[in-house]
Amino acid sequence: MDSRKIWTTLIATGLAGAAFACHAFELASNLQDGQPVPADYYQNNFGCTGASTSPMLDWKDPPAGTKSYAVTFFDKSAPTQSGFWHYLAYDIPANVSRFEVGDLTTAKLPAGAKEGNTDLGKPGYFGPCPPVGRKHHYVYTIFALKTEQLDVPANATAALTSFYIWLNTLGQVSLEVTAGPRK
Repeated sequence: MDSRKIWTTLIATGLAGAAFACHAFELASNLQDGQPVPADYYQNNFGCTGASTSPMLDWKDPPAGTKSYAVTFFDKSAPTQSGFWHYLAYDIPANVSRFEVGDLTTAKLPAGAKEGNTDLGKPGYFGPCPPVGRKHHYVYTIFALKTEQLDVPANATAALTSFYIWLNTLGQVSLEVTAGPRK
């Protein structure tokens, strides 16, 4: 049987993916997917009184060719057209695969890594603080990138930085948590 017939048979039977399967990019955290964030993880602003604690993020099995990572924290429920960026970091070396609880809060990043501007107009991690009476959905994402460094312009907005991340993404893995409603 020639290779075209083998490939056609694999596709027709749904085995093409299985034939070339590899380990999946995975993310583990001390926070649970789909579950509420503890109150001490909230920011201390806008009526919230938390410590703005960042979670532990631990990833493995990135796509082949990964040369660096980016980490983002995004409120997809924010009452804006495009959500709200709470954190962006990029140029994280490929040999890094874990941040401990509080590392992003205290900017404990590896050499060469950079923080991007958030939707507050400045770099730095800030935890969730949903409006009173509303539940919000927040997403932590690890991006495996095909370049060691992103060519992000100085003072780029969060949207522009996320565009550069998207342009260079080989794969990504996310954790979605909730916060609120506050009373």
